[in-house]
Order: sequence, then structure tokens, then C-alpha cells
Amino acid sequence: MSQAATPDWDPRSAPVLADQRAAYDELRERCPVAWSESLHWSVLRHADVLRVLHDHDSFGNAVSQYPAVPNGYDPPQHSAYRRALDPFFTPERMRRFEPVCREVVVSTVQQALSLRELEVNHEFALPFAVRVQCAFLGWPPLIQDELLDWLRRSHAATRSGNRVLTSTIAAEFEAFVERMRAARRDAPPDQDISTELMHTTVDGRPLDLRELASVLRNWTVGEVGTLSASVGILLHWLAAHPDWQRRLRERPELLPPAIDEILRIDGPLVANRRITRAPVELGGRQLDAGERLSINWVAANRDARAFDAPDAFRIDRDPALNLLYGAGIHVCPGAPLARLELRLLMEALLARSTHIELPAGETPVRAIYPDAGYASLRIRLQ
Repeated sequence: MSQAATPDWDPRSAPVLADQRAAYDELRERCPVAWSESLHWSVLRHADVLRVLHDHDSFGNAVSQYPAVPNGYDPPQHSAYRRALDPFFTPERMRRFEPVCREVVVSTVQQALSLRELEVNHEFALPFAVRVQCAFLGWPPLIQDELLDWLRRSHAATRSGNRVLTSTIAAEFEAFVERMRAARRDAPPDQDISTELMHTTVDGRPLDLRELASVLRNWTVGEVGTLSASVGILLHWLAAHPDWQRRLRERPELLPPAIDEILRIDGPLVANRRITRAPVELGGRQLDAGERLSINWVAANRDARAFDAPDAFRIDRDPALNLLYGAGIHVCPGAPLARLELRLLMEALLARSTHIELPAGETPVRAIYPDAGYASLRIRLQ
């Protein structure tokens, strides 16, 4: 197996964790395809990432022995799953969900305004992400605390690297999904998204329990994690840029491109995994088949070869270059939902407040890998 003689970097070293974005920027220029013992080959340049995303003969998504529906599969399996699942995120679906989403948004913002000063992650972003995803799936509010507890334990298990613990947590989620399925066994297919999903077929057969659990884990764990990280990043940026905060209040129609640009500069998801399907040259490195890759979204979206002055906020950039939701056939299927949720939340927060600021003397704490955004962030609303 091809491998660098010595590691090019240590993703878990103190200097990297102290400022992940700066470390990724430096590594991208020094060693665009970099070897480490923990992440194997990290791909950091925009053009190389695009190649990995589009060259399906050389690079695959099937990196785990566990189901990861749909984007943990390669064609033709991936294509069959996407045909079945993409209809859940059509423009018409988003229009139908918008009033429900707006109710969750307004309630969350009103509660935040009643506090005036709050810790973003635990008192705003995470509760909102769980509430809005449960609303989308048709899950009752009573299970939100249970889901939050499971999410915390799942993240802790992932960070620990303990496979036995990770498997135990995964089995708990499958049992939770089985409860949801049993409760809907006699319900009409159009009762809610979860019920419809349980009647969805792929290649003429219904999804089995492991596939259902995989989809719902992506639509909860995956969406809640990146959504809550995104909320923290957006609020910090708005607090640090009062001129743009004022402008977006006056012109909320600018929010969609503004949100995507803010999250390009400071990404809510660090990396995703891939595997080489054939021997290949990438970024000047020769890789054998079966090599594990880590696509670094944060580094790619800050590459000056694709984005002039990448740290600068420019609302008129070409949106096709932004890899916030990926690209190609494996682009995030839930992107329309995430964009709707973030837009409505920022609209309501800006419309119902006059100022968002960082409290004096408070220093935000950045999240560390595998998380992105902020581990601790306090804001004051007026």
C-alpha cells in the first residue's frame, strides 16, 4: 500500500486544534494531498476535491461496512437510493414544510429574545436543530429530549474511537427507529415524512430496518450537527460584522447568498471520507487502490485558486464553486431543507432584534475536530 514515509501532519496536534482553519490553509499550500496516521490521505485543494467528487471510477464512497444511505454508496446502488429519497426534498415539499418550519423558528427566536443573553449551542442552536428536524420528520415533541441525549452520547462515542461503544449507540438508534416504525405500522402512508419513508421502496422492495435507521440517522445526527454548527457560525459572523448585520435587516432577500458565503469562509463540516477504487495520481502523490481519503471541505472552500481573497466576504461569488453542500451526484440531498431552515431562522432573528453582539469579556471557544464552528459561544440580543 502506498504511504508517505513519515506523516505530513498530525490532525490532532495542539497547534492544529488551536486554529483548524489556519492549519488547513497552511497545509493546503505546503502539501495538498497530505498523509496522517489518523486521517490517512487528506485532500485539501479545491480542484483535487472536485476531481474526487466527479471521478467515480477512481474514487468511491463505500467506505464503511455499515449502511450509509444514500451517499455511502456508489452507482448503481447510490442512484437507486437517490431516486427514492430525493423526492423528499423537492421545491414543492419545501413549500409545504415552510409554514411548519416558520412556527418552530418563531417560537425558538422568541424564547431566545426572552433570555437576552444566551449560550448559543445549548440554549439556541442545538434545541432549534432538533425541534425543526423532528417537525420535518413528524416526530412528536416528547421525544426531543431523548434524541438530544442520544446525539450527545453518539458524538462522545465517535470522539472516543471506541468501536464497541459506537456499535452500542448505533443499536440504540435502530431500536428507536423500530419504535417509530411500529407506531406507524397501521398509519396511512401520507401521515408524515417518517411514515412515507417506511413505505418507500428501492428496486421494488421496502427499506429494511438498518437502511431506515441509516437514512434517519443522516436526517437527524448529520443534519442536527451541521445545522447547529452553522447557526453558531452565522451568529458569530453577524455579531462581528454590524454593518452587514444592519444591511441584511434592511434587505433580507440577500440572506440566501450571504448565508452560503459565510459558511464557505467558515465551514460547518470539516471532512468526509472516500476510498480509491484504482491506482491513481492525485496532488502529486501516487495512491494504490484501497487507500482511504479524507476530503477537507474547509480547506477546499478557502482555496485562493478557486476564490479570490478567500477570507473576504463577497456576496456575488459564483455559487457553483461553493462546496458547502458538496458537488456532483453525491451532493447533499438535504441541502434544500438546510437552506430553508437557516434562511427562516436568520430572517426571524434579524427581524425581531435590533442588535446581535458578543458580550464584553466573553471569548468564544472554537470546536475541535471532528466538530466545526464553536464549542462555546455567548451572544447578547437586543
